[in-house]
Amino acid sequence: MTPFARTVGRAGDRTGRPVLAVVGATGAVGTVLLSLLSERADVWGEIRLIASPRWAGRVREVRGEDVSVRALNEEALKGVDVALFAVPDEVAAEWVPVAASNGAVVVDGSRAFRMDEDVPLVVPELNGHAVRSRPKGIIASPGCTTLSMIVAMGALHAEWGLEELIVSSYEAVSAAGRTGVEALRGQLAALTSADAAGAELGRHPGDIRRAVADGLGSVAAAPSGDPANPHATPVAYNVVPFTGEMAEGGWTSDELTVREELRKVLALPELRVAATCVRVPVLTAHSVSVHARFAHEVSVAEAHAILANAPGVVLCDDPAQGDFPTPADVAGTDPTWAGRVRQSLDDPCALELFVCADNLRKGAALNMAQIAERVVA
Repeated sequence: MTPFARTVGRAGDRTGRPVLAVVGATGAVGTVLLSLLSERADVWGEIRLIASPRWAGRVREVRGEDVSVRALNEEALKGVDVALFAVPDEVAAEWVPVAASNGAVVVDGSRAFRMDEDVPLVVPELNGHAVRSRPKGIIASPGCTTLSMIVAMGALHAEWGLEELIVSSYEAVSAAGRTGVEALRGQLAALTSADAAGAELGRHPGDIRRAVADGLGSVAAAPSGDPANPHATPVAYNVVPFTGEMAEGGWTSDELTVREELRKVLALPELRVAATCVRVPVLTAHSVSVHARFAHEVSVAEAHAILANAPGVVLCDDPAQGDFPTPADVAGTDPTWAGRVRQSLDDPCALELFVCADNLRKGAALNMAQIAERVVA
């Protein structure tokens, strides 16, 4: 019998409520998770904070109480009912099965198990029922780019039948964690210093790259994958059309991931998807420009009605009055914000729209918290 198939709260604490573990509690997503757990309905007994050994003994606040962080090991995972994993892929690949084997239902935010046929990929607003089928005791949460748009697209698909998506994402640096944010801030500081010294940045090829390298040292211009600089090239004063790793056919791993995640969550294995993932100098909140083609003719008025009533979506669409979503507006909020809804000029079955969402909240922590709550509901 699979973990939690018997009863919810199988382990529980002395209150009888389920024990929750947050693995990766000190990271960017983990920090947001702790905040969300303090804001949302309190369904948990003990909340156990777990991170890499270097964080052991540090204190973090959750639900108004100081809690000491435990080192990630098998002992820390014993007696846990639900474990939220907000850790890198390689850590999840090693420790998620350990948590599941100890009886926990694992909600994993990494990409380690998303495409496993025996692991449901869940967005509660769209396929929350899928949490009940978890033969490995693992439930996966999609990536932040997919989550930034999928609740809006799922609502439109339910009405008209989605056939094709062409999307361009404009992704915040916090998707690369704290090092992504620190890299941007350091690059901006270096460029500000260069600008103050009279450098005419952007007048000649390579000006910005050289200024960043001069200001921060060679590590600032290191290729993607360097832990001190997770961006493919300097992102300050720049737009970088490359996130993830190089994959076949000129696509990046992130672009192919968006394609496969959309197909799996929407149960559309043949959905045509073309994604271009772009890193931009924004701290928090992803934006996505969407061209969506449906099986039936569409209208802006109907699209507005659908989006305005869709769970997890806020319609923000009066561009003549300056009313449209931007990262600066949506950072720190939970919904996906949709605007700039237009009917395609050349196709009566296609819509164009622009969506934004906080990549650390709905794009990661919130979706995981919602899944966990659905498990114990």
